[in-house]
Amino acid sequence: MKRIGVTGHRSIPDEALRHVEEGLRALLAGHEGPLEALSSLADGADQLFAAIALECGADLTVVIPSGDYEEGFEGAEALDRYLGLKRRAVQEVRMDFARSTDEAYYAAGTYIADSCDRLVAVWDGLPARGHGGTAEIVAYARALGKPVTVIWREGVTRD
Repeated sequence: MKRIGVTGHRSIPDEALRHVEEGLRALLAGHEGPLEALSSLADGADQLFAAIALECGADLTVVIPSGDYEEGFEGAEALDRYLGLKRRAVQEVRMDFARSTDEAYYAAGTYIADSCDRLVAVWDGLPARGHGGTAEIVAYARALGKPVTVIWREGVTRD
């Protein structure tokens, strides 16, 4: 079974969203054979990746950074999407952190990078805004020698 993990921005600008959706769909739908998708289900790239992976018939493994992770979602809509996707997962992995901290996010991101055969990054190419951010997880995966597919619309910057 092929394992594809995701790292990416929580905020995807409208002018990049369609490009990102098409890129994820092409990557996931174009895969042959059994597929496992690994995601922390954060708002934005993680949830989009997980939803498309499920549409494409992948098994979903969720990697939860901390015990209070659900408290960090801004708005009922993002939390509802998270809970709906989480219910569809075939496996749940929990990091051993009580609180959502940068360390917890880093642990979840590196777990995904360690566990996948390919990492897909919904990333604008800019430095991480904090420990455990997208750029840091991409660098970690590349240091492991993992193939990384970056999906982003050129010329678009995130908020």
